[in-house]
Amino acid sequence: MAKPLKCDLCEQSATVHLTQIINNQIHKIDLCETCAEQKGITDPNGYSLADLLVKPGEEMDESLSGFDEGLVCDECGYTQRDFKKTGRLGCEYCYDTFAPLLSPALAGMHKGEKHKGKVPARALERKTFEDRLNSLESELQNAIEEEHYEEAARYRDEILELRKSVESEQSVESETGE
Repeated sequence: MAKPLKCDLCEQSATVHLTQIINNQIHKIDLCETCAEQKGITDPNGYSLADLLVKPGEEMDESLSGFDEGLVCDECGYTQRDFKKTGRLGCEYCYDTFAPLLSPALAGMHKGEKHKGKVPARALERKTFEDRLNSLESELQNAIEEEHYEEAARYRDEILELRKSVESEQSVESETGE
C-alpha cells in the first residue's frame, strides 16, 4: 500500500497537491489543508508554486521562480511578476511577449507549441469527401463551359462513382450499427 504524502511545510498528512512546470523543470508541492489555507491556495489568483515553497522568514530562491523582471506586455502592461503570481496572462499579446517563458513549458507538456486541435475520423472523411466532390463538380462545370465534353463525361463518371462508394459505406455502417 502506498504511504500517505506528508505536507512539505509541517509534516501533517497532505491533501493538496500542486505541480508547476517552469523552464522545463517540474516542481511539486504537497500541503495539508491548514498550510494550503495559510498560503492562500483557496484564492487561485493569489499564489505561485515558487512562493509556496518559501517558508516564513526565508528569501525566495530565484532558481525556483525561473523569472527575471524584464518582460512587460506592450498592450496590457502585464509583467513577468504578474504572470508568475497569477499563472495567467493579461491579454492575447502576452503570448508573444512571454513566449520565451511559455515555449519550454509547453514543449514539455505537449507534442509541440502550437495547438492543432483534433478532428474526429468520420468528420475528416466527410470533409475530404465533400472537398473532393466540390472539386470534381467545379471541374465538370468548367469542362462543360469550355465544351470539353469528353473531360466532362469523365468528371461526371468520377462524381457518380464517388457518390456510389459513399452510399455503399453508409449502408454497411447502418447495417452494422456503427
